[in-house]
Amino acid sequence: GVRTPALRKIAKELARREDAGEFLRTLPHRLFDESQVHAFAIGLERDYDTAIGLYDAFLPFVDNWATCDQLPVKVLAKRPDETLAHVERWLASGHCYTIRFAMGVLMRLYLGELFEERFLEMVAQTRMPAGADAPASEDDIYYVDMMRAWYFAEALAKQEAVALPYLERQGSEALLDEWTRRKAIQKAIESRRISDEMKGYLRTLR
Repeated sequence: GVRTPALRKIAKELARREDAGEFLRTLPHRLFDESQVHAFAIGLERDYDTAIGLYDAFLPFVDNWATCDQLPVKVLAKRPDETLAHVERWLASGHCYTIRFAMGVLMRLYLGELFEERFLEMVAQTRMPAGADAPASEDDIYYVDMMRAWYFAEALAKQEAVALPYLERQGSEALLDEWTRRKAIQKAIESRRISDEMKGYLRTLR
């Protein structure tokens, strides 16, 4: 129940302590607030290689969308080519919130000057694995699909020409599964970054 600004302050204090590494190695955490402090502490790490190690150690233990979505990504912008290799690895992890985080990195860092059309396909094709031995839970599938929809709503705002076909095409020509396509349209219509004209057009696609 601790407010986010207070958790960020705790993370800053933690980062200055000599025993910070002990806390960061103690996984999984028992409390949501502890996970939040851990996430914010990673965001304070300025060394790229150290940060990658911290992400890799922490992501398998992230078990909720809030911690996942608030995990900072600024340090990952230092080496965008290397980061993409890690993104591809995280997308293939089979872990719900690692996959969601990877999509979030593509959304937060790679929809501007670093954008490539292939990123749209990467997100569109990524799913929670459906293996018979360890089938994905409905919640895990939902939180990955919701991030996919959020990504395409943001992509429409920033890369309209190449993102729009993913929301337009249906049936045998579909580029997205129907649930994600409709949810992305809904989120785009709710966005302040989408023009009223585009919102009107999107309503005809539902």
